[in-house]
Amino acid sequence: MKEENTLPSETWSEVLVQALPYFKNWCGKIVVVKYGGNAMLNEELKQAVMEDIVLLNTIGVKVVLVHGGGPEINNMLDRVGKESKFVDGLRYTDAETMEIVQMVLTGKLNKDIVGILLQKGGKAVGLSGVDSGLLRAVKTEKDLGYVGEVTEVNPQIITTLLDQGFIPVVSTVALGEQGDDARYNINADTAAAKIAVALKAEKFVQLTNVPGVLRDVNDPKSLIKRIEKTAIGSLKATGIISSGMIPKIDCCLTALEGGVPRTHIIDGRVPHSLLIEMFSDYGIGTMIY
Repeated sequence: MKEENTLPSETWSEVLVQALPYFKNWCGKIVVVKYGGNAMLNEELKQAVMEDIVLLNTIGVKVVLVHGGGPEINNMLDRVGKESKFVDGLRYTDAETMEIVQMVLTGKLNKDIVGILLQKGGKAVGLSGVDSGLLRAVKTEKDLGYVGEVTEVNPQIITTLLDQGFIPVVSTVALGEQGDDARYNINADTAAAKIAVALKAEKFVQLTNVPGVLRDVNDPKSLIKRIEKTAIGSLKATGIISSGMIPKIDCCLTALEGGVPRTHIIDGRVPHSLLIEMFSDYGIGTMIY
């Protein structure tokens, strides 16, 4: 016998009525989502994220999913007995490691994500930054081997897929610039922000392992829900924005300065956090605007 829903029908009605204006507002708009962290490692959360993406696509939101894969890369390096080298705390990516990075990101993770989206009823196509010259890069100033910084985004392949109703799923391996046939590993947060700028996206969302920006890192209730970009300098100076939150905030600034109106850091550990952010008055996480 099917278990009855414990949520009263009136509550379901209220949720749908509240969401309807948001459905209308986001239909036809481009949203870039950077996917990683616990939402990528936990199978239940992964399924929830994919359901969110398919629902957004179904109601006409043009979603681009950009993913990393650090833990999976680490696992594969351990399996093949490849010792990692670090420079000032950052992984050095030699030619052999870069082959493994490309194999894991574009050959395994990317296709796993596409497969789940298809199983959920979505239309998805896997891409890497190499496809159609989507991402071009040069070596970082600090010599980390084949770790690159994005110099150019050519989004035509993504816009073509979006116009045909597909969900592009992008892994962040990039081509070198003209005359450089190397492949480069790109930070997924940075790549996603630059893709959002190139697509003139309406929203850039980072799914993370934290509730958002906290005034007190030990108190989840101290969440700052809205931050104007002019306040970021003082929040860094006082240490409220520090450590691993700094690069995430900097990616939001990259998107904002490139013309993306809204950027968000939301908690990927909360099931369906993407839908809560986009389709409710409550919202979730921190918006930087």
